[in-house]
Amino acid sequence: MPRSKSKKRRHDPPSPEAREQEARSRRTRRFAIWAVMAVLASGGGWLWWQSQADEAAFLKLAAAGQTLLAQVESPANRGSGHPASGQSTRYDDPFPTSGPHNPDWVLPGFYDRPQPPSKLVHALEHGNVVIYYERPGEAVLATLDDWANLYDFEWGGVVAVPAPSLGQAVVLTAWRKRLRLDTFDAATAAAFVDEYRGRGPENPIR
Repeated sequence: MPRSKSKKRRHDPPSPEAREQEARSRRTRRFAIWAVMAVLASGGGWLWWQSQADEAAFLKLAAAGQTLLAQVESPANRGSGHPASGQSTRYDDPFPTSGPHNPDWVLPGFYDRPQPPSKLVHALEHGNVVIYYERPGEAVLATLDDWANLYDFEWGGVVAVPAPSLGQAVVLTAWRKRLRLDTFDAATAAAFVDEYRGRGPENPIR
């Protein structure tokens, strides 16, 4: 026996009130989407503006400290490259600025634990500035943290790491460059960062 055809269900057209309610719902959804997009855009815009303002203040500080860069040391070139597998890497300097190094490197950032020297040397080769500290004071630590956040990209960032026996002193290093500040001076330190950041031998970006 042939199957009987099912009857199509009839839908009555929506009432004017229902159409108006649906239109209001669509408007509400659109408004909510635009509101979220506006918040995201304004937030991103504020972050960009804040970053620009922070860098402008940093560069102004760095310009004030340029005259003191004559104190910067230029240690001898200890070479580069990666040692053979299983071969240890040792340095005769607690704050090395060149030499064979680990294939991995320390990324820009503020660290509260010491990092392997061989990875820090590789970070220098990438154009990062490594800043060593111990107990320079809360204000100095906050400044170093700010700089590490301001310059947080691989080929020209700031790495701040603790090191023993420094006390209040701070040591700044770049590839074959070093500056020790027994008393932290923000202008001089900023000038060092601005002078050497992004100028490592592997991939200079400045």
